[in-house]
Amino acid sequence: MGFSALLSRPYCRTLGQFSGLGDGCPESAPYEAYTIAPGAYDGREKRKQRGMVQLADGDIKTREVLGWKGVHILHFMGSSCSQKLRIFLNLKGILWQSHPIDLPAYENMQPWFLGINPRGLVPVLVHDGAVHIESNDIIQYLERKFPTPRLIPAGHENEVTALLKHEDDLHLDLRTLSFRFVFAPPGPPKPAAALESYLANGSGTVQGVNDHEKQIQVEFWQRAAKEGFTDERARASALKFRTEFDALEKKLTQQPYLMGDDLSVLDIAWLIYQHRLSLAGYPFARLHPRVHAWAEKLRGKPEFAKEVAQLRHSPDQLDTVRSAQAGKSLEMVAGF
Repeated sequence: MGFSALLSRPYCRTLGQFSGLGDGCPESAPYEAYTIAPGAYDGREKRKQRGMVQLADGDIKTREVLGWKGVHILHFMGSSCSQKLRIFLNLKGILWQSHPIDLPAYENMQPWFLGINPRGLVPVLVHDGAVHIESNDIIQYLERKFPTPRLIPAGHENEVTALLKHEDDLHLDLRTLSFRFVFAPPGPPKPAAALESYLANGSGTVQGVNDHEKQIQVEFWQRAAKEGFTDERARASALKFRTEFDALEKKLTQQPYLMGDDLSVLDIAWLIYQHRLSLAGYPFARLHPRVHAWAEKLRGKPEFAKEVAQLRHSPDQLDTVRSAQAGKSLEMVAGF
């Protein structure tokens, strides 16, 4: 089910889900986030619906963070999810303390960081000693704590939660295309030693329950090391994004932003995807001209510009990436 279909369906606040095409709330739960075919690098079919992710005391082994006061963000400059959160913070005007995590050096797979986030992912929020993980959950938490300016329309909180989950379900597809067409590492994207440290450290629990997300991450990286980011996988991921951006193109014929007349967190989230894919060579101007114009407008805002500029490649870097692709562009691989 695509983005446009989700936005067009009435939301059942009683059940916390979208209703069917008829009136009223259904007896069963019809909302399904975008599901990808088995074997698309992710194990996402193992995930279940979940609530906000604030870690329990027993999940946290790096105890020093429990004493941190104020808003602290552990992040990486080039991480798409970190960029999304930093744009949100910029628009909100929230004061925060920066704790950069060096992903290319695999700092997120070392004991200190895994003691804060057992999943080894950035960004992480520590707010007055409480640890929150998962970027969309962090954004929704901060929206409640710092309600102005509003970036989630009043009365649409549950709808936005579902739409952000839909967006998040494509994250590993973004990672596939990023490593294939933007980063193009010469060897395995995560060395065996880093994965061993990742498996060996951290509590292994989230909210006091054994967490399967780490295994999903390991399977992704192990499969990438074995097979690389193949044409087949890249094509499947690119086609999913084309479906989504076709839907966004239609929305933007009717309104300036994805939820209407005002900027929202959905614009932030999808701009980050659009920007990364544009670096990968996705032909937005040709396939989705309204999305392209919308993205250019957002990139012109200072709150966005200083964050998305982090992955602008130099001509030499682009030449290196292209040579690694043996002449195959994203357009060619995807059949665009």
